[in-house]
Amino acid sequence: QVQLVESGGGLVQAGGSLRLSCVASGRTFSNYVMGWFRQAPGKEREFVTSISRSGGSTSYADSVKGRFTISRDNAKNTVYLQMNSLKSEDTAVYYCQASRPSVALTYWGQGTQVTVSS
Repeated sequence: QVQLVESGGGLVQAGGSLRLSCVASGRTFSNYVMGWFRQAPGKEREFVTSISRSGGSTSYADSVKGRFTISRDNAKNTVYLQMNSLKSEDTAVYYCQASRPSVALTYWGQGTQVTVSS
């Protein structure tokens, strides 16, 4: 089992920045690919970004490229999401995900609300 706890959400004006954190416990953090997803009201949960186990490879949704940056600190069992130049369409609940695709394991955090006012 892996427990994931997100923090750092809140209310910010358009153009502003937020940094989300997700702390993992329970298993070896560095064994997991980490990702961030988001779900806006009335919409499906969507992929935002992911980072490889070592942190050497990242992937981003087109909608956040150049504005969001994912990073991880395996010594602290933490993954971060730096969000800059926020837009109203970034408003959503942001979820942290830990996955091991080779064994079909996926864990989710409880989510943190991000609200961008225009």
